[in-house]
Amino acid sequence: MKATETKLKGCFFIEPNVLKDTRGYFFECFNQNKFNELIGKDIDFVQDNESFSSKGVLRGLHFQTGDYAQAKLVRVIKGKVLDVVVDMRKNSPTFGEHFSIELSEDNKKQLFVPRGFAHGFIVLSDTAIFSYKCDNFYNKASEQGLRYDDPSLGIDWRLPSNEFIISEKDLVLPTLSNIEL
Repeated sequence: MKATETKLKGCFFIEPNVLKDTRGYFFECFNQNKFNELIGKDIDFVQDNESFSSKGVLRGLHFQTGDYAQAKLVRVIKGKVLDVVVDMRKNSPTFGEHFSIELSEDNKKQLFVPRGFAHGFIVLSDTAIFSYKCDNFYNKASEQGLRYDDPSLGIDWRLPSNEFIISEKDLVLPTLSNIEL
């Protein structure tokens, strides 16, 4: 397993060691000790989530605040997505900057999203099964979000906007300049 820090401090993409043979493949998708050693931090995941979505579904950009802030380890089990994170840490030199990476069943990459980051993804394949581990429990009162098409972010979602499928909740999220942190 190999971890590479992105341009956003504390955010890593992780490449597992995939063993392939005539039967198929095997890889260790998570090992607490190795993971903590790779990122240089002790993270204890307490909740696993999974979603199924069709092509063009855009979920995000979401995060939780305060005592319920969450770090996440995300991956794609089936299909392909563009995964996007935005640094929402006010005192960070990369506040408001984003990073994106393609996660797929083929590349088996994972992304570690630290606390203080907004997170979202768009499905690029016909369907996708998306999995994420969280280090804190979901709390509706602590939920916040950032508008996916905020011009100050300039995120290229790789699909034409007329193909996006977005929840009503995500369509009314604030932009970075209007958000209260």
